[in-house]
Amino acid sequence: MKRIGARRAGLVRTLMCAAAAVGILVTGPSVAHAEPSPAEIEKQIDKEWNELEPVIEDYNGTHTKLVKLRKQQKDLAKTLAPLQSQVDKAMVEVKGLAVDAYMQGSPGAMNAMLLTGSPTGFVDKLTLLDQLARNREASIAEVAKLRDKYAADKAAVDKLESEIAVRDTDLATKKTSIEKEITKLQKLRLTAYGNVDASDGELRTGPCPVTYTNDKGGRAAQKACDLIGKPYVFGSNGPSSYDCSGLTQEAWGSVGVHLEHYTKDQWGSTRSVSRSELRPGDLVFYYSDVHHVALYIGGGKVVHAPSTGDHVRMATIDRGPIAGYRRPA
Repeated sequence: MKRIGARRAGLVRTLMCAAAAVGILVTGPSVAHAEPSPAEIEKQIDKEWNELEPVIEDYNGTHTKLVKLRKQQKDLAKTLAPLQSQVDKAMVEVKGLAVDAYMQGSPGAMNAMLLTGSPTGFVDKLTLLDQLARNREASIAEVAKLRDKYAADKAAVDKLESEIAVRDTDLATKKTSIEKEITKLQKLRLTAYGNVDASDGELRTGPCPVTYTNDKGGRAAQKACDLIGKPYVFGSNGPSSYDCSGLTQEAWGSVGVHLEHYTKDQWGSTRSVSRSELRPGDLVFYYSDVHHVALYIGGGKVVHAPSTGDHVRMATIDRGPIAGYRRPA
């Protein structure tokens, strides 16, 4: 009994040291502290993770926007280049006609008179050249208008890209800090519970999907089930690891339905359903700021990527405060 008691005391000291390392215990005057129970440590881990996950999802959303804007910039630049060349070439031609019509010296005028045989013919030539120049100017007006529209669009995109890039850079600088916090949480979790074996039966608590359907939602649910055991890595959407929105993106992407790698975008691009209408493949969002998402598999169960140190796993649908239910297709 003494040996067991000594081991238990050693474990408690280890847990308390690990907890203090991530700021769970408030340092101060030497006072007696109650021994933290595993349940209390798990509660603290969940609390800290729920503060980190919105930042992670914000990074996902911002970076997705930045990638799209930069693609828009390239597409607009490709469209503008030939339009500008077309306008430039046409303007050179117009200037050439104008020079012929208005800027030739008297020898040129004399030559024109000699060729036509009369001053009237000379006037006719000038009139014709003037008309050609006007027609050419009219023909490039629409091209120039289109060029100006694309140029204005690109200027707006450039401005927005610049603003989003600043935000993306700001979030990227926080990445190292986030990863440090995640590492601390992982160490605390390992200290408290030991390393999670991806083959652990607790990851799959029964048939998955619970309810089988052969529609897109059912096949998306099956894909999510196939990914059980993959490790959670923030900002990841496969193929070897996933975060919560990366998992649902991958599951629905396997049946040809695109979801952005961002919980709020997934919420916004899908339609609301009630709990009684739920069917396999539907998305279940958690917390008031919808920073976590899971995929319904029937029977009151979901598959989700929970948090760092964990793996894609099955869980009950009521694993946290539910914000709503949405259907991608």
